[in-house]
Amino acid sequence: MNYLKTSLLLAALTGLLIIVGGLIGGRSGMVIAFGIAIVMNFFSYWYSDKIVLKMYRAKEVSESEAPQLYRTVRRLTQQMGMPMPNIFIIPTDAPNAFATGRKPEHAAVAATQGILNILNQDELEGVLAHELAHVEHRDILISSIAATVAGAITILASLARWAAIFGGFGRDRDGGNLISMLAMAILAPIAAGLIQMAISRSREFHADEGGAKLSKKPEALASALQKLENYSKQRPMQRANPSTAHLFIVNPLTAKGFATLFRTHPPTEERIRRLREMSRSGV
Repeated sequence: MNYLKTSLLLAALTGLLIIVGGLIGGRSGMVIAFGIAIVMNFFSYWYSDKIVLKMYRAKEVSESEAPQLYRTVRRLTQQMGMPMPNIFIIPTDAPNAFATGRKPEHAAVAATQGILNILNQDELEGVLAHELAHVEHRDILISSIAATVAGAITILASLARWAAIFGGFGRDRDGGNLISMLAMAILAPIAAGLIQMAISRSREFHADEGGAKLSKKPEALASALQKLENYSKQRPMQRANPSTAHLFIVNPLTAKGFATLFRTHPPTEERIRRLREMSRSGV
């Protein structure tokens, strides 16, 4: 069922891209938009991991450089029967972590220096188990494609706004066409953001559950999330990009007011509550 829902959501994103392309350039615009979707999906499949790691200046480390991190990831991957991912450290005091890669055989786990400084061993194990659960579920590839297509919709919607301002493209320049074009230009990126948010929010709950079962320490993961939420408010990640915020275990951006409607993560309080219920039930 999760794979079906994901397929429908990704299809909706691609559909929105095509609709915006059609409003800008008619049938030709739809064809061009569909071509953009294919190209962007291709690049997000093969290169999204390298792009995001470079974006955050993540440095690949050896076992001698990060022995605790290596030992923990190795133990967890052996329990899962998963290949050992590449390990990266992000040089920032903002505590956070993410995993990337199109499949377990090409995965990477990145932790900030800040998260290594504030978490104890059990909490760190819970966070790493959460990230490895994302890898096992193929969540990273799905999120990368969703982010890429949503970004393309936003770009085309921006073009549609300019097209509406200057009278539209092609022969159909009546007022109704301009109004519909302008409305889609405003609504398309909002809809894309909501769909992307839905993907990320549901996946976070599944990764929390998978990580808690893998580490057998749901309370430790709950404690880690509480620490990360508190520290993230005090030390937001300066280089965080909104298009990749959903990859992190907690949102690296500070959202206030209307922006909270577009948070890519479920409320941390709800995640903690679910984990503590698991702990009470003896997971």
